Amino acid sequence: MKKDVSGTLGFVSQKDIVYNKLLPYADILDDESNDILGQIKGNLGRAVQLREIWPGVLFWTRKLSTYIRLYGRKFSKEDHVLFIKLLYELITIDKLEISMMQGLARLLINLLKKTELLSREDLELPWRPLYELQDRILYSKTEHLGLNWFPNSVENVLKTLVKSCRPYFPESATQEMLEEWRPLLCPFDVTMQRAIGYLELFLPTTLPPELHHKGFKLWFDELISLWVAVQNLPGWEVHLVNLFARLANDNIGYIDWDPYIPKIFTRVLRSLNLPVGTSQMLVPRYLTNAYDVAHVVLWVSALLGGPSKQAQAQLSGLFNSITSFFHPSNHGRWLMKLMKLLQRLPASVVRRLHRERYRKPTWLTLVPDSHKLTEADITAFVESMMQPVLLAMFSKTGSLDAAQALQNLALMRPELVIPPVLEKTYPAMETLTEPHQLTATLSCMIGVARSLVSGGQRYPEGPTHMLPLLMRALPGVDPNDFSKCMITFQFIATFVTLVPLVDCSSAVLERSDLTAVEREMCSASAEFEDFVLQFMDRCFALIDSSTLEQTREETETEKMTHLESLVELGLSSTFSTILTQCSIDIFKVALEKVFNFATTNIFETRVAGRMVADMCRAASKVHPAQSLKLLVPHCCNAINQLAVNEEVLSEEELDKELLWNLQLLSEVTRVDGDKILPYSTQLVQILQLTLHLKCKQGYTLACNLLHHILRSTALIYPTEYCSVPGSFQQPTQDYLPIKDWGRPGDLWNLNIQWHVPGVEETRFVFYVLDLILQPELLRLQRYAQGERDMTRDDVLQSLSIVQHCLLGAGSLFPPLRGEPIPELVTSMVNLGETNLFTGVSYDVSRENYRDAICRVMRQLLHHILEHSEDDTKSLFSIIKIISDLLHFKGSQKHEFDSRWKSFNLVKKSMENRLRGRKQHIRALLIDRVMLQHEGALYCLLGNHSGVCLANLHDWDCITLTWPAIVRSGLSSAMSLEKPSIVRLFDDLADKIHRQYETIGIDFAIPSECRAVAVQLQTSGVPLPPEPVPSDQEEAEGLRKQVEKNLDSEQKYDKLVGELLDRLNDRNMPWKFEHIAIGFMSLLLRDDHPLPSPAVLFFVKSLNHDSLLVRKVAIAAVAGIMKQLKRPHKKVPVSPNTLCGMKELAGLIAGDRPDNQWLQYNSSSLPRTQQDWEGCTFVEKTHWGYFSWPQKLMMYAPSEEQPKQGLTREEMTEREQIIYDHFSDPGFINQLIEFLSLEDRKGKDKFSPRRFCLFKGLFRNFNDAFLPLLKPHMERLVADTHESKQRCVAEITSGLIRGSKHWSYGKVESLWELLCPLIRTALNNITVETYADWGTCIATACESRDPRKLHWLFEMLMESPVNGEGGSFVDACRLYVLQGGLAQQEWRVPELLHRLLQYLEPKLTQVYKNVRERIGSVLTYIFMIDVNLPYTQPTASPRIKEFTERVLLRLKPLTEGDEEIQNHVVEENDVGEQDERTQAIKLLKTVLKWLMASAGRSFSTAVPEQLQLLPLLFKIAPVENDDSYDELKRDAKTCLSLMSQGLLYTEQIPLVLLALQEIAGSSSWHARYTVLTYLQIMVFYNLFTFMSDQGAVNDVRALVIRLLEDEQLEVREMAATTLSGFLQCNFLSIEGPMQSHFEALCKTRLPKKRKRELGSVVDTIPSGDLVRRHAGVLGLSACILSSPYDVPSWMPQLLMNLSVHLNDTQPIEMTVKKTLSNFRRTHHDNWQEHKQQFTDDQLLVLTDLLVSPCYYA
Repeated sequence: MKKDVSGTLGFVSQKDIVYNKLLPYADILDDESNDILGQIKGNLGRAVQLREIWPGVLFWTRKLSTYIRLYGRKFSKEDHVLFIKLLYELITIDKLEISMMQGLARLLINLLKKTELLSREDLELPWRPLYELQDRILYSKTEHLGLNWFPNSVENVLKTLVKSCRPYFPESATQEMLEEWRPLLCPFDVTMQRAIGYLELFLPTTLPPELHHKGFKLWFDELISLWVAVQNLPGWEVHLVNLFARLANDNIGYIDWDPYIPKIFTRVLRSLNLPVGTSQMLVPRYLTNAYDVAHVVLWVSALLGGPSKQAQAQLSGLFNSITSFFHPSNHGRWLMKLMKLLQRLPASVVRRLHRERYRKPTWLTLVPDSHKLTEADITAFVESMMQPVLLAMFSKTGSLDAAQALQNLALMRPELVIPPVLEKTYPAMETLTEPHQLTATLSCMIGVARSLVSGGQRYPEGPTHMLPLLMRALPGVDPNDFSKCMITFQFIATFVTLVPLVDCSSAVLERSDLTAVEREMCSASAEFEDFVLQFMDRCFALIDSSTLEQTREETETEKMTHLESLVELGLSSTFSTILTQCSIDIFKVALEKVFNFATTNIFETRVAGRMVADMCRAASKVHPAQSLKLLVPHCCNAINQLAVNEEVLSEEELDKELLWNLQLLSEVTRVDGDKILPYSTQLVQILQLTLHLKCKQGYTLACNLLHHILRSTALIYPTEYCSVPGSFQQPTQDYLPIKDWGRPGDLWNLNIQWHVPGVEETRFVFYVLDLILQPELLRLQRYAQGERDMTRDDVLQSLSIVQHCLLGAGSLFPPLRGEPIPELVTSMVNLGETNLFTGVSYDVSRENYRDAICRVMRQLLHHILEHSEDDTKSLFSIIKIISDLLHFKGSQKHEFDSRWKSFNLVKKSMENRLRGRKQHIRALLIDRVMLQHEGALYCLLGNHSGVCLANLHDWDCITLTWPAIVRSGLSSAMSLEKPSIVRLFDDLADKIHRQYETIGIDFAIPSECRAVAVQLQTSGVPLPPEPVPSDQEEAEGLRKQVEKNLDSEQKYDKLVGELLDRLNDRNMPWKFEHIAIGFMSLLLRDDHPLPSPAVLFFVKSLNHDSLLVRKVAIAAVAGIMKQLKRPHKKVPVSPNTLCGMKELAGLIAGDRPDNQWLQYNSSSLPRTQQDWEGCTFVEKTHWGYFSWPQKLMMYAPSEEQPKQGLTREEMTEREQIIYDHFSDPGFINQLIEFLSLEDRKGKDKFSPRRFCLFKGLFRNFNDAFLPLLKPHMERLVADTHESKQRCVAEITSGLIRGSKHWSYGKVESLWELLCPLIRTALNNITVETYADWGTCIATACESRDPRKLHWLFEMLMESPVNGEGGSFVDACRLYVLQGGLAQQEWRVPELLHRLLQYLEPKLTQVYKNVRERIGSVLTYIFMIDVNLPYTQPTASPRIKEFTERVLLRLKPLTEGDEEIQNHVVEENDVGEQDERTQAIKLLKTVLKWLMASAGRSFSTAVPEQLQLLPLLFKIAPVENDDSYDELKRDAKTCLSLMSQGLLYTEQIPLVLLALQEIAGSSSWHARYTVLTYLQIMVFYNLFTFMSDQGAVNDVRALVIRLLEDEQLEVREMAATTLSGFLQCNFLSIEGPMQSHFEALCKTRLPKKRKRELGSVVDTIPSGDLVRRHAGVLGLSACILSSPYDVPSWMPQLLMNLSVHLNDTQPIEMTVKKTLSNFRRTHHDNWQEHKQQFTDDQLLVLTDLLVSPCYYA
């Protein structure tokens, strides 16, 4: 599609906003836009070259975003690219203030939004600067210390920015990203989340096919195999899924997903977290880390189609298996997710279809023909979704999701979607008892309206349903049911918008070329008139029942209630839609009717009056001439007659009739201006009569009349919104309205009729103003000059008149012209406003009332403020007028915003997403053009949203406001007794804290930006008028920038100084002292140190009396420590030289020869000064696990580092302040005293802030303060109080982490002090303190090389479980040790082995708490044994070997067959008991380990767990009962968790073998539990099972075998299981299975013999009875598997079942239960279900369901 270079533009525009071409003044817009664009290019370029970020760059980038809002992307491709490059350079400036960065980023996102406009050839953007920006902000090293304050929105802005730039990353980017982030992929470390998050965000997936080898092929196999290998949903799995979804969607047809499809669907099903079985334990992590539905939907919709059709089969399977969850009777937290899936999936498929069939091809890769969706694919998709959607219509969460799903499905296959919805809608309209059904079905019908009305080849009979639906909807206009009323209005309005209401029944006789359906539509259209009149009757009834007298007593300030105003809106918009759409004949009848109703009654003006007036307004808007002729003279006469006598003017309460006529008149005049002119004299006379009524209600209505008359003559607006251009008034021979049902408007032939004010109208406007506004202004002016008196009410009345004149005619007044204020802002760039033409040429010869009003208002304002400053009503009115004087050009922002919102809502409910390309209804398109015009009106305003003054982000503002807020605490007027004032200041301080963002100090612009700016200024069309800056201008710019930076620093220091001065004032109330300290804490920054006096203040505040102040001070001093930290030099080192060998080729992760030197090895620990210095410490735990980075940043040798252990003379002033205080024993005593107080009993935790404070102290000052602190630490650690222990734990962890760079000698002596301390602490440990010590050790070991901490580890490993101090202390020691080892992950295999060796003999612990702790420790020991791709077997302990050893010790339990009891038998036969008892104790610990690892490890060791299964089945009880002992409960929990595990295809046979074996066990408990295990396992691995036919057969055989079990409970459970498998379509009901059951049913039972009294007979059922029962249970399972429908096989099965109603128990019971359940679940829709049965069957059935035996 070649665009022509239009003459005026001189360039090919990228993409205009088409609606501008339809404005009445479209012809001049090209020159205007070129002029503005030139200014933007020139000034923006200049501002960058002159290095003026503020105001220059910010002002002109804002202008650019306004330009885009008005004209779209109306610039040439080269300019587009230059704008993008310039903004990209600006955003990635290192020191740029965050709020500026966000503003620029939003603009850049907007420029990149339409990817199709720029291809990869046109634009390339680097990825690394964005990564550095993300890393700097999202993983900020200083934010947690309070040195940086970022806004909450920054994360989303940055992510969207990367998404927008992603398509343009260079082809080498993928490889570079992998090299950057692969080394971070250590699954035990937090860096994994970070790396996978980055990969998801950055990896480009839109490369063209010829570059795929440089794109996803580099990582696809690696990441997908990682995803497949992870079983327990770690946090980062979600990122992988999002990445795959995007990849699949961008490359449909280029990746073979088939091998993964069962896995994908199984995991999707698992992540819905649906409840299965009875006693299911959910792993909490499954809820928090579940997949994001939006991405799942994207992935699934991209997999559909293609040659194999596998995805659709699985999708149908998915919906079949979850359909029953959509039934309205089910409810749970999972429901929201299911509804979201339902709503999003059809939308996603429609989007894909649109892309494949209707979208203009762009540079993005097209879908190959082989993989496009075929018609059959679409049908299969729609069919698979219909059942769940129809069930979801009546869901508890509301029918909106279902309605949106139906809207999209109906676009694809109306003939499949609409009939079933209609089947539900017609009955719902008839029923009166179930309003929810009606609202649900109507909202679904609204969704499919457009597909229904337009018919088309697929569903030609659709339109014939239109009239029956409309007529039946009428009773919904019901005054007693609000929600029904609203949905009915919406329903009628939607259908009427799509259809012209024209009676064309005559066409049946006149034309012979009509199809049958068209003839039917023509005949039906005769009912339209009837429909309109009935609708009006309904509305009149509604109005009658909602008059004020009926609903409530009358009081002075009557507002409509919220509900009433909604009904009013619904009524007026529906009625106006109907009149817009109907033919002139129907209109005349309707007008007559509404006129009679309005004039024969008198309505109160608040509720009913508004509704009637709205209906009249609707009529006058559509055909003004006819309507005004009736209404205006009537109202004018009535008002004149009533207002003839003088005293009316001064009455407080006016006559109802007068008010009503005034109201009616004021509404009907809101029509096309030139139609009002004939009545101008009458109207002006009424105005003069009523504007000065005494009664407020009266003059307010008169003001409205004035406003509306002026507005309709002075504004530009479209005059009609009918769905077809022209009108319906053509003879039926050549125009058939029914052809236009549901027709989209044609954007290029909209034929909008505009109202543009003519000469006559302008003359009339100024006549009215001279007559009415002039005298008011004179009155007010004389009052302001003190020449006449006016009461407050008079002033208010005058102001009201002035305001309404301004609002009515404002668009004709030229803007205010004033002298610009000099020196407001200094800038080297022109900051002039751009002028937009909005269709009005101002008439300069007339008086400019804007100036006149402005003059009077200023005088009046001064007068009121001097003489009656408490007249707030007038003041508010004046403020409103002044704001309108400045900003009002004919449209107001809040009106515009709400119209824009409602436009988008209507558009969504009726749009056609499949075709796209603006196929909207004509009325919508006209609305959009009007919004384009109004948008231009208020884009003139710039933006003035309410920013809190104290928060404007610049130094000038804050240096004034913050000290002022604090100073107000000293003012005499400040009374803190008034709670309102206290609250005001609290809110103010709170708002500042919430919204504060760090303000920039450095405003430099680097030179790279300036090169792009020069290009922007010197190339392309239009050429900017501004010259390129000269050299001296550039030098001047540089000087100003340096000056500005200096100035900012001075202002910063001054602000801190002022706050300190206030804080030193003794009289400051404490409330304001706290506010000031809060402000101070916001001022810490990471690029400029805090001034020394402030450092002194904060250090002193550490010992302040108030706890609040101390808390702020602790955080602040920790931040100051960070500011004072001397940076340590790092040098890049090649990993190969470190490990002395080449890295292995290929991807190999885990324990390799080249990373062995990193691991803890007790034979080569650095135990001397020499070893210590020769040892290369790698502090971060993830380095070297997955792969090495190209260059590893390591600390340089100690002689190149800053000097440690400075003397006082060598310190800076700030350091000296801290040094002096912390060397003062008194200060330290007081500090420790405060730190060891308890804050809130039982709530306190280890405080990271205090840890940061001590870490900073020991890092910056070495061990200078250790001698002073040592006695305190020793004293505290001996005291077992929790607050004392917590204090010493915080100091200890700070010490260990702070000693990172200490010399060997100092470290050694440090451990000599710490080891005994920690030993003491561990011996004194209590319930309250063990968590704090755990945190302390974990914090101390985080990101530290384990070889540095060998003292600590050796001490902790001494003997954690020694029994000293009892079991509790043992458990705590283990907890603390585990905290340290877990931080070290894979780097301490030797310690893990030692620990395991040590623990193994002790696994038979007696105490529960020690067992639980050991279970948890075992989880961490085996955490490293992962089964991930490309990963070497670990050097740490392995599960397999451990399990083998454990099983050996459990042998006594597995061999015997007697029940396993928990209690320990008496000591008398010690010998043989011993092994068994030990085994039971061991088993208890093993169970704790299995339970703990279910939620934590990445992969489950299935083969190992299987060996324990038989044992668990033996123990687990059947019933849910808490009185069971711990062993049984744990066994049950373990089984529940294991059954939910994710299985791989190759593991399934192993599991089934184990289950088959157990099913032959002698204990019926075990056989029963096999079934519950099977249910959950199959559902949670559904598609993996279904892709393996052998497995399905095995499961079926197992269940059917257990149906014939001798134990009744097992048989019943087998039936339930079978029914569940049938219901989720895992098994299907096929012939052989049915005949098997039927054969079993026919088993003969032996005759009953006469019972002899007292003999025990029939206790054990004979085999025959069991078999017969099994058959009955089988049939029952089939019947119960379809709870919500009646398949074709069901009636016969019910008949077969009923034969057994009188068999012996337990058969009879089973039959009864089945029938009662059948009745319960099919009762709701019995009318439908009845159709499936023959009459004979119905007879039998009715007999069964109500026969006496049913109650027996």
